[in-house]
Amino acid sequence: MENLNAIIGEAGASLDKTYQVRESALAHGRALTRTCANAIRAMHRGEFAEARTTLNVARQETAAMTTVLHDHPEVFFAGYVQDAHKELAEAECLMALLQNTLLPEPSEIGVAFPAYLNGLAEAASEGRRSALDSLRRGDLERAERLLGKMDDILSVLTTIDYPDAVTSGLRRTCDSLRAVVERTRGDVTLAVLHNNLLQSLRQTSEVPMMLPEVESD
Repeated sequence: MENLNAIIGEAGASLDKTYQVRESALAHGRALTRTCANAIRAMHRGEFAEARTTLNVARQETAAMTTVLHDHPEVFFAGYVQDAHKELAEAECLMALLQNTLLPEPSEIGVAFPAYLNGLAEAASEGRRSALDSLRRGDLERAERLLGKMDDILSVLTTIDYPDAVTSGLRRTCDSLRAVVERTRGDVTLAVLHNNLLQSLRQTSEVPMMLPEVESD
């Protein structure tokens, strides 16, 4: 029993280090979530340059925290870090969706595949807002393009058939996305039908009315 105090002292030092890392990770997660939310709001306002600058900062913060957590996988995969990484993936994928560019690679933004896939699904759901904004502006082409991208993402993600413990609940995220896609499809369809009806009415009003000929006596 002579080594009891030494063992307890070593355990305390190790746990104290883990506790400090955990607190840093929690603060990082909260900050990253706020940063990504600000970037998404900027995108919806059309301020893509500002959003890009914000996301570049988020990438740097993520890379720095990943380095800190390299020797603490119990903290890295505890859930709160991955939730924050999902927010980063959502913001980055939404940027690509709205600007019609290539999606970022998971390794490019420094997130694991489960966080990336869930973030991608939530980015597609967030695309509904831009689709509705496009409809209000009368930009049916952009609304239809966004709907098509949302549908493509849903179709691909539903082929990933693994337990929720492996995908961090991707199946539930896809169920939510499916409902969003179907509501958006209904809104876009109604807008297209309404536009077609207006076009038909305009064409009809432009056709001159032909009066019947009256036979003279």
